[in-house]
Amino acid sequence: MTGTDENEDHVKATGDPPAPQPRAQAPAPAAPPGLPVVFRPVLTRVILMVTGAVVLAVLLVIAVIVPVSASTWGLGDRFTVAGTGLAAWGVLAVLCRPKVLADADGVTVVNLTTKRRLAWAEIIRVSLRPGDPWVTLDLADGTTLAAMGIQPGLARERALADARALRALVEAHGTRTGASGD
Repeated sequence: MTGTDENEDHVKATGDPPAPQPRAQAPAPAAPPGLPVVFRPVLTRVILMVTGAVVLAVLLVIAVIVPVSASTWGLGDRFTVAGTGLAAWGVLAVLCRPKVLADADGVTVVNLTTKRRLAWAEIIRVSLRPGDPWVTLDLADGTTLAAMGIQPGLARERALADARALRALVEAHGTRTGASGD
């Protein structure tokens, strides 16, 4: 009889849940509730990637269907048109890159061409004022950092909720020495 069978018999006989079985190794410490969380402009990403795919497809079709007999279109021209489609898709893919990743150890801010890791204690305040294109983080060293992963452009309510969630995480995990309220 296996341990599982004994547990099932115990439950049937007594109605009590079985006693927990000892585990071979201790489980890894769990991250705080709600972590890790990724904030990113989903609607903006969808629009950019669909647009990039359409532009790429149209330019590839143009490169393929232009008649061979056209004296002004050579093989190089076809590759140039196809390459332009790939370049356009690549630029739009870079525009989809911004995100903010919050985990138990801190925040990683990924913008268009940069990535910066911050400990919770480094973040003093999270701000998203009316008219701002994205969230800004006030840092302990006196600088600010744009967090382009939370932007109210196409989904304002979602951006406001994400900014509030990030602010709550900073308040819960960081040390807010010298911070003034919003």
